[in-house]
Amino acid sequence: MISLGALTSCVGDLDQMPDDPNSITPGDFSSNPKKYMGEVMAKCYSSLAVSGQGGPGGGADISGLDGGTSNWSRVIFMLNEFTTDEVSWIWPDVGVFDLCTGTWGSSNGNLYGAYGRFYTHIAVCNDFIRTVNSGYFNLSDDLRADADQFILEARALRDLSYYYVIDFFGNAVRAWDDMAYGDVPQQMSRKELFDLVTNDLEDVLANFKDSGVYGRVGKDGVEALLCRFYLNAESWIGENMYAKCWEHAQNIIGRHQGGGFQNSGLANDYLALFCASNDMFMPGGSLSSQNEILWGIPFSYPQTQSYGGTMFLIAAATSAASMPTVLYGLNADWSCMHAREQFADKFNFNGGVSQDNRTYLWCTEVQGFSRTNDDFSTFTDGYAPLKFTNTKANPDGTLPRHTYQNPANGYTYNWAGLEEVNGLPAQVNDFSDTDFPIIRLADVYLMASECALRGAGDRSTGLQYVNLIRQRAGVSTWNDAEYNLNNMIDERSRELYWENTRRTDLIRFGRFTGSSYTWSWKNNMRTGGSMPEYMNLFPIPSDIIATYGSSMKQNPGY
Repeated sequence: MISLGALTSCVGDLDQMPDDPNSITPGDFSSNPKKYMGEVMAKCYSSLAVSGQGGPGGGADISGLDGGTSNWSRVIFMLNEFTTDEVSWIWPDVGVFDLCTGTWGSSNGNLYGAYGRFYTHIAVCNDFIRTVNSGYFNLSDDLRADADQFILEARALRDLSYYYVIDFFGNAVRAWDDMAYGDVPQQMSRKELFDLVTNDLEDVLANFKDSGVYGRVGKDGVEALLCRFYLNAESWIGENMYAKCWEHAQNIIGRHQGGGFQNSGLANDYLALFCASNDMFMPGGSLSSQNEILWGIPFSYPQTQSYGGTMFLIAAATSAASMPTVLYGLNADWSCMHAREQFADKFNFNGGVSQDNRTYLWCTEVQGFSRTNDDFSTFTDGYAPLKFTNTKANPDGTLPRHTYQNPANGYTYNWAGLEEVNGLPAQVNDFSDTDFPIIRLADVYLMASECALRGAGDRSTGLQYVNLIRQRAGVSTWNDAEYNLNNMIDERSRELYWENTRRTDLIRFGRFTGSSYTWSWKNNMRTGGSMPEYMNLFPIPSDIIATYGSSMKQNPGY
């Protein structure tokens, strides 16, 4: 695989030789193009799951963050969830407290790590496209067909990382496959990047031949990513593209209707989407009528070992001192992430119990946790909002429900998954087996429903869509008066929490900055304070500004 260092020139870094002499390089393409394409495409995909080639905590592809922290999905979570009303991080990790309290600046190491992670992934994809597209090598017809499909997938993967670049940083650099080795990318406006990437995705979609192979992006994933771009166009570049989002969402929904929950294509069991058997809900999975995870990142222990992904999401929300962590299928308990009270309040808990089955695994007052966040650094000052587990489901996609009476503290805990004869989970691993969903069909339904509220789709159909989501959650359906944007953003939070959408949603609804909506420790105030509007964008990291000099302009306000 290609090993990349910290970015000084996002394209020029690809001139480096790999650390592993046995790794394949573009120079090997002529002698073994099949091997090159297979291994480098594997790198394009695996860069979403692992931080580098040195195990879960070392050998990271980028500098600035350690290997565990710099995982692709983990840096997105830190920027899109820690900064909002959903969760906060308890450990005093450098820079993370600033994200959790809305006090970040351009020197924040997590921003630098995220910027480097995205552009390193973009560079790997660009290198593959450029090498295979060079025209220098004579490929057989079979290899040419494979190459064409791989190029489309590499473009989609690149555009996925660009989605977060545009979302987080706005005016960033153009690193594209038409650039020569050593060229220094130039900064573009947010709109220019938006147009570049969406035009590319539209072309990918028009030419895409769905492989239906587990672990690879399919047509649904490409089109759902386009939906996300168009949903956010107005807040990002000031152009209303909700009609385009609705159109593409209808295409996806139409391909999935006829199976699963009420023939919607949704999985019948919400919790099963986040367990160690959730590969059955992905393209190529065993439940084709419930392929709700349109695009996901595979994690498979022991082959995949990472401190990011779902490992991070399960371990961070569990504590051996407060709960029997074996119930969640991992030999890990980090005790470092809890729910903010404003997030918990969206589920209408009463005495620590909610009727919303999306909270089945949560630890609340029933297990000795408090709802409020009076002490930022105490794990039990805030509910433990468990969603992901490393336990397994039945082959039919159902996740068995159990209760466990803990003799150590007398509390009763809900847990889900197959059990051994001794009444404990059938699997307890050192690392997670649970795949991470990048985009689910439920999100597509909710995007379409929101577009209808914004005047770009049929209102009655949009109401039906959101009520599908609510019915599966076991809560009452909305009438027409309840179907409004104020309720919609809360429903998106309930359905999609921990799936890296929250900050983006709050910005689109005008609630991230300012003081109209606050949460505990926003702007480092216990009851929440105001944040200036310029913080809807993160700053370009100061190290990147220093590298590029006057050619790189900082985002306003920083």
